[in-house]
Amino acid sequence: MAAHPVSPLAPTSYPSLPAIAGAQLATGLSGMRYKGRDDLLVMQFAAGTTVAGVFTRSSMPGAPVEWCRKMLPAGRARALVVNAGIANVFTGKAGQQAVKATADGAAKALGCKAAEVFLASTGVIGQILPAEKIVAQLPKLKAALAPGDWMKAARAIMTTDTFPKLASTTCQIDGRPVTINGFCKGSGMIAPDMATMLAFFVTDAKLPAETLQGLLKAAANQSFNCLTVDGDTSTSDTVLLFATGQAGNTPHAKPSDKRLADFRRALTEVMAELAQQVARDGEGAQKLVTIDVTGAKSDASARIIARAIANSPLVKTAIAGADANWGRIVMAVGKSAEPADRDRLVIRIGDRPVTRNGMVRPDHDDAYATKHFKGSDVRIAVDVGIGKGAARVWTCDLTHGYIDINADYRS
Repeated sequence: MAAHPVSPLAPTSYPSLPAIAGAQLATGLSGMRYKGRDDLLVMQFAAGTTVAGVFTRSSMPGAPVEWCRKMLPAGRARALVVNAGIANVFTGKAGQQAVKATADGAAKALGCKAAEVFLASTGVIGQILPAEKIVAQLPKLKAALAPGDWMKAARAIMTTDTFPKLASTTCQIDGRPVTINGFCKGSGMIAPDMATMLAFFVTDAKLPAETLQGLLKAAANQSFNCLTVDGDTSTSDTVLLFATGQAGNTPHAKPSDKRLADFRRALTEVMAELAQQVARDGEGAQKLVTIDVTGAKSDASARIIARAIANSPLVKTAIAGADANWGRIVMAVGKSAEPADRDRLVIRIGDRPVTRNGMVRPDHDDAYATKHFKGSDVRIAVDVGIGKGAARVWTCDLTHGYIDINADYRS
């Protein structure tokens, strides 16, 4: 697979993530697909670490997803192993054997139970994962474990990504400082039905697994589930949140506990930041597009409408070509099949309204709309005039670069 130019929407600088007490990491090269770059990540967590996860709802999940689903109910984690290049999807019994061999190898190297090892893979579908290449590297990675270069972790899990994606934030629980670090990968095959392709978060907060699960699910719904690049939901979507418990706060039992308000805010913000980074690195993307829908019958309905706009090839190509063809937005609202009042529909491009009373406004400024579409940060707002439902979705434009990347993905 040929290298592609770094997205013009890539950040100009990257954060230096702090160490998280109770977490260590190391990266290495397995050689299963890529040459001259790390493609393997191992993280080790302190005893007592709890874990939460959300996974793809695709009916064709990969073997690592099935493994994680099986291990998640116990709520305990001591290790994470991630490989890039081969997704271990649609690989039958061989795929199941590969995840077991990897988990067993990690358990032996790290001194824990295989059931405490979580796994994720990303890359080409249908190829057998050479678990022996991963297992062979585990003793070396065990010896290299350290509080960590999070940038290396973010780079090791990349596939078609053109830049690493990582973020960090702090908050308080019961007056005690808590840190949340996160990193993810994703560029194409992005229309999450729970999360993004791969995303991992580590916090030093002390939280029961059941509480952590509720917090993660709610935050994913307000971040990664508000993201689409191309309308294709990955078979490998995995988001995991590990809590090492080293912050020493009181472990509150309910996600809705008011004492966790600052943690809920911080987790949602750091996940939303990474979701937007994925949109900025959408395959071939030149523009970040934010779509706000209001006036829907419910928030769920608003999200369906927003996704219909965000996933429309006609809308996305119009944005790519800076053609402010607002009629395509009308089309996308209509095709969603969600309730909308045609004669009360209001579309805004940038800061200015385009429609009124079921038709274009007499004072619509097409030159302004075109200029806005020429920018790298495009904003579209639609009020469908039905109720109080609202949703925001992030996406990107659709350029020829998307074809270039995906036409030779396996070559």
